[in-house]
Amino acid sequence: MTQRVALLGKPLRRRHSQVMHDAAFAAAGIDAHYELHELEPDAVEAAVAEARGEDWLGLGVTAPYKRVVAELCDEVEPDAATIGAVNNVARTASGGLVGFNTDAPGFQAGVELAMGRPLSGIDVVVAGAGGAAHAVVFACLRAGARRVTVGNRTAASATALLERFAAIGTGSRSAVALADPAFETALRSADLAVNATTVGMVDAGVTIPVDLLPPTATVFDLVYVPPETPLLRAARARDLRATNGSEMLIQQAVIAFERWTGVGGMADVMRAAVTPLLADPNVRA
Repeated sequence: MTQRVALLGKPLRRRHSQVMHDAAFAAAGIDAHYELHELEPDAVEAAVAEARGEDWLGLGVTAPYKRVVAELCDEVEPDAATIGAVNNVARTASGGLVGFNTDAPGFQAGVELAMGRPLSGIDVVVAGAGGAAHAVVFACLRAGARRVTVGNRTAASATALLERFAAIGTGSRSAVALADPAFETALRSADLAVNATTVGMVDAGVTIPVDLLPPTATVFDLVYVPPETPLLRAARARDLRATNGSEMLIQQAVIAFERWTGVGGMADVMRAAVTPLLADPNVRA
């Protein structure tokens, strides 16, 4: 029986996940395939119910259904509940559905590879307070970052984000508006600066003035389409270590694939499969 995994969302403009997982299924000799299901809101519940069938391994979930799907699962793992979003679902042998989140561990794996060191003990500045920023901040605090500063267009959203994670980690933390001089002050001593907004992909501009960063800082832009954003160009012009979100994407897929199949170590297979897509100038946000 051919097994199935489907990504639920709307819109679904990219097939990066499908390409990575299908390559991994083939490499592992698993009779399974990854599907893209672009759904209207009233079709989500039925799609989740269908995934209880014996031919299903699980689901991937993207915007705008991460919270909706969480409510339809039999169990939501603690990290996903704390972050407030489910982006993957695993089917149990009895047909139960367990929601989990790969955003935080995927980010941690990707950014630590980019920095060449762990997140523990560093000063982090994050631009944004949306869903992606929640996963980033959660990962940094849990990994033992010394200080996390969250900057957002409205400081209230940044404050709410940090309040959600008040019990995570022991590092200091602060919430500021992007226009607040305190955001610039935090950048001057940052070891890591993260863009967790859609600026550079959907919106024009740059969220982080890289000229304020110390020369040892790493810039990590979660955007991976286009592969080089204005933020990354500016950071590289200063010879800063800078990378996009493609490795986070790959690491998330590796984690989910292992949960669904029990097969690990697929990073190289997935990276090779998705690299042509990541480099294609015709792939747009």
